[in-house]
This record gives sequence, C-alpha cells and structure tokens, in this order.
Amino acid sequence: MTKERRHRLWLDGAWRESLDVREIRSPYTGRRAALVDEASAEQMARAVAAAAEAFPKTRALSRHVRSRLLQAMARGIEARRAEFVELMVAEAGKPATLADAEVSRAVTTFTGAAEEAKRFGGEVVPLDADPAGRAFEPAVSFWVPRGPVLAITPFNFPLNLVAHKVAPALAVGAPVLVKPAPQAPGPAAVLAQVFAEAAEETADKREAWPLAALQVVSCSNDAAGAAVADRRMATLSFTGSAAVGWMLQGRAVGKKVCLELGGNAAVVVHSDAELERAAARCAAGAFGYAGQVCISVQRIFVQRSVSARFSKLLLAETAKLGVGDPADRSVSVGPLIDAGAADRVMSWIEEAKRKGAKVLAGGARKGNLISPTVLSKVRPESPAACEEVFGPVAVLDEYDDFEEALARVNSSRYGLQAGVFTDSVRLSRQAAMGLEVGAVLLNEIPTYRADPMPYGGVKDSGLGREGVRYAMEEYCERRTVLTWRG
Repeated sequence: MTKERRHRLWLDGAWRESLDVREIRSPYTGRRAALVDEASAEQMARAVAAAAEAFPKTRALSRHVRSRLLQAMARGIEARRAEFVELMVAEAGKPATLADAEVSRAVTTFTGAAEEAKRFGGEVVPLDADPAGRAFEPAVSFWVPRGPVLAITPFNFPLNLVAHKVAPALAVGAPVLVKPAPQAPGPAAVLAQVFAEAAEETADKREAWPLAALQVVSCSNDAAGAAVADRRMATLSFTGSAAVGWMLQGRAVGKKVCLELGGNAAVVVHSDAELERAAARCAAGAFGYAGQVCISVQRIFVQRSVSARFSKLLLAETAKLGVGDPADRSVSVGPLIDAGAADRVMSWIEEAKRKGAKVLAGGARKGNLISPTVLSKVRPESPAACEEVFGPVAVLDEYDDFEEALARVNSSRYGLQAGVFTDSVRLSRQAAMGLEVGAVLLNEIPTYRADPMPYGGVKDSGLGREGVRYAMEEYCERRTVLTWRG
C-alpha cells in the first residue's frame, strides 16, 4: 500500500480517535498494513446511546429515502472497488480475485436491499374467517423495525459479511452498530465513508438520515460484551465461531439473537455423478481462500465403486491451484489469517496422521501458507474430520450405501450446508429431505451462497437466516392493526 492507513472510529456521525491504537499486520508479508483505533468502554457506551437516539428518526424514514441511500451506497462501493480489494489483500490475506468477487457481491447486496426497502410490506388478514371476527374490518399485519442492531463480524469476508448486516438494517430503518473483525477492520471503515457520502448525496429537505444510523467501532471483547448486554440494542447479529456465538447468546438477554456460526461442510459424490465436475468443484470449494470459509468443503464422501477414480481427479484439480501471494491474480490459496491459525491447522493434520491418516496431497507449511491438503483414512473423532478446520484441508472417505453417506453427513454437530452430486431424482429428493442442514445443494458444492437466498444453519451452525429479505425479517417484528366496524 502506498500510504499507511489509520482506521479511526466512525462514532455518532464523526471520525474519532482513541488512546488505544493497534497495529494490523499482513498475514502474508508480516509487514504493518494499517493502524486501528480501538474504542474505550466509554466510547462504546456513547456509540450505543447514539444508536438508540437515532432509532426514532430512522424508523420514521420513508421507503423512498431508505432505498435511495442504499442505491447510492451500492454505487459508492463500486466506485471504491480497487480500494476495497487492496484492503482485503493487505489485511485479510484474501486472494485478489476473491476479494474482487466480494466487492461485486456487496454491490449486489446493497442493490437488492434498495429494492426490498420499497416492497417489504405485510399482509391483509381476513378476520371474518372466525365468526367473532365479523365485527372487524380485515386486519393489516406489517413489519416494524425492532430497534438498533449490534453487528459483530469476522475477518474472512470483511466487506460482504458486514454488508449482509448493514444493508438489511438500513432497509428497515434500524440503526446498526458494527464491531468489525480485529484482523481486518479496513473494509468496514471504508463502508462507513461510503455511507456518510451517500447520506449527504441523498439528503432530502423533508427527511434526512442521522449519521449515527451506521457506526463502525473497533473495540475490545469486553467493550463489545457490554454492548451485547445493553437492552437498548434490540438485535444481536453475530457471525463467527460456535463457541463465541453461543456464549454471546447467553449474555444477550431481552433481545433477538441471530447467529451465523461454524460449519463442517460435507459433499456426497455418488457413482452416477459427473465425476470430473464434482472433483473440480470440490477442489475449488475446499481450498479457495485457504479454506477460511464457513461452508468450505471439508468432508467428501465418495461411493466406493468410483472412489479411486474420483481421488485421482481431485488430486489433479488440487495440483492446479495457485498458492502464494494473495496480490497475484493467479493465486486462489493464500495465507492463513495468522500464525496461531496456521499452528492449529498443522497440529490437526499431525494428529490425524498419528492416528493412521494418509496424506494424499499437501501437508507442508511455509510461514502462514499451508499447501492444499487432502487426507484419507481419518478417524471420525479426529478434529480434522469432526470440527471446523477453517483451513486448506479436505478429508476423503468412502461409502457403500447412499443412506449410510447421509447418516455420516448428519453425524456432525454442525449443519450449515451440504452438497450432493447425483443424477438420480430419487436420491436427490432423499438428500433434500434427509440432510440436517440449512441448505442442500444438488450437483453443486456447499461452498456457494447466492446473496438473495435465505442463508443459515441448524444445530451448532446457528440461529436465524441471512440474505437481505430474511435478515430484514429478523430485524423486525410484526405489528397487527384491527379496526372495529361499529
């Protein structure tokens, strides 16, 4: 980067500094990428108060004004594409091609939110279906924002996972306070700049956005914990690990909680599948961004009769992947976010090997880079098989009966998404109805998310759903109005 950045606090409509300034270092080079101000407990309390004070104003804004702001933000994100990409490469070690795709997704998210803001309504309820209801006009049931949203986001999608919380909140007229990931807060800070510019661009004489409608405040876990417990924050939307998410749920008394947590995503490859495509997609889904995706392909169950052929195809596709400098557009596998993450992933590989696992590919480390690793004969209780690796590791296994494969997918405590490759309509339906996950992708890997779709998991993978319209519903509550005929 040509100039060192400092990410200040966007708090109550102004850029503010803190006494606590922390370094951010590149996961790839180790060099300092930026400085970030971390809010004190007092500053975080001020941000919560500002969000609460902004709510009566934001909820009164017309759909037209909300939609215009979101459209302007979509344009602002596009205009700053290169800046967002540069920040994601420098701070998160995200390969530039994937970072560029993330910017496109964020544009789509805000564009979709601008459209949903205009059509997110309610329904008419015919009360005379009940004899006692004949005394009333048809009721109207509609959505109203619950209150300010506290959004806590992770490093791996430092723009789009922020967008998935900010855009729906603004679309319904709810202020949103973002605590960005400590490893990569830059994209969220730039998004705050985009918001401030869009609010000025779309200012209306009759309606104006309070600048505290969006705040981006880096802070310690303790300061964030106080905001989680504060009843003025009506909704907590958290994306991160299962352990932290369930802990926060216990502290978020009196508020709606939306949790997008970890995964242990599986793929089932049946003998009638198009093996070449399945292998190529599994390699991309397992190792892109060094597997640091909650729906990264981790477990691959292949029917025994085709397992040898599929294994060769998978290894060949894995060998094609570019590994190294995330700024290189030919690279899809960059570094782990830090040395601690790389240490953990390597320890899980070694643990699996000690218990009899075979390394079919990879397993090497250089700095925070770990080569794409394919393991076989991994014991089910090994962390590489049963926990979320969040690294470039895929476990290859065999099955005989399709029902057996589904049962092994369901044996995980996680249930985010799963993929099934088969040409059988019967087996596809069986998988769709039998897999304990939030989404089943037929003839596709689970490492796919269309931003308008409902997205979320079951079991330890979380609560609630994201995707613009579905998050809007999570941030709202229904209000029903009845009129007596007299």
